[in-house]
Amino acid sequence: VLVEGRTNSRAAILNRPSALNALTAPMAARLNKLYDSWEENSGIGFVMMKASGDRAFCSGTDVVTLYQLLDEGKAEECKEFLQSLYKFVYVLGTYLKPHVAIMNGVVMGGGAGISLPGMFRVVTDRTVFSSSEVQIGFHPDAGASYYLSRLPGYLGEYLALTGEKLDGAEMMACGLATHYSLKEKLPWIEERLGNLITDDPSIIESSLAQYGTLVYPDERSVLHKIETIDSLFCHDTVEEIVEALENKAAEFGDKWYATVLKKIKEAPPLSLKVALQSIREGRFQTLDQCLAREYRASLKFISKEVSNDFSEGVRARLVDKDFAPKWSPSKLEEVSDGMVAAFFSPLSEVEPELNLPVAVREPDV
Repeated sequence: VLVEGRTNSRAAILNRPSALNALTAPMAARLNKLYDSWEENSGIGFVMMKASGDRAFCSGTDVVTLYQLLDEGKAEECKEFLQSLYKFVYVLGTYLKPHVAIMNGVVMGGGAGISLPGMFRVVTDRTVFSSSEVQIGFHPDAGASYYLSRLPGYLGEYLALTGEKLDGAEMMACGLATHYSLKEKLPWIEERLGNLITDDPSIIESSLAQYGTLVYPDERSVLHKIETIDSLFCHDTVEEIVEALENKAAEFGDKWYATVLKKIKEAPPLSLKVALQSIREGRFQTLDQCLAREYRASLKFISKEVSNDFSEGVRARLVDKDFAPKWSPSKLEEVSDGMVAAFFSPLSEVEPELNLPVAVREPDV
């Protein structure tokens, strides 16, 4: 993580372009340290986050490193990383100064977690967002159950269970982003922001709007199917969602239904059920509550107590790349309520819960 200093602002620059700026433990620790010090510095009016390279803002957690640590029996290091990452997501969501995230390129998983909770979220014609954790045998984390559950209708459930992508225009339309700009205009935006001496959100907002572009999702966008998505993903269980999709696919023969169905059927049944319950619970919880619950589930996934799906998913998709994961359980009907409940139950007495600085940052809570 590099730092760029201006008269009245600071920018954190994610700097692992060859790894799509995937997050590591040292990066999460450094972000926490930087943001804590900047918040206390009265000479800094606002803070920015951007990334090196054109391909990605941040592709999320470096899960291959987590996979290797688990393989070496270093689960404690994985826990420390998750604690550090989730703490940063919480700090960003409660940050006292205006924050501008410039999300150009790929934004996935934890990459969304370290940008979406902030005040201003700038996307471009090159931005591609997805919440694809379920596809690798994990669950939408780093605050995903908070922001996905607040999307229109049941769009959050759709994105989480399928891992489907949204572009910048679609992110604007559904509220994930606050500003849209063409990639070519980013240097102008950064120069304009760099010259500002303010901590007033309205001045930052008008500066961003100056270089903004009005966009609408194109006619093929999934957002035009929002009523269809709501009718399919409103059901209480994954089995009912799959059944509804199968009925529609048989009735209309539309390729879209078949594609969505295929995505869901390729994903591990356990992750699908955990993800659905996580988003449903997230609708009624604050950011800190969502993070604490996600942390419990994450520990369960890396502990391999219930299933080895996470390590198997990373192996199949990112390590061996044979794209033939063997999920366990392999069928939805084999996933018991008790299995799913294990991901949401409080941690044991010897395992501390996620400790977020809620009392310090939100004294009214």
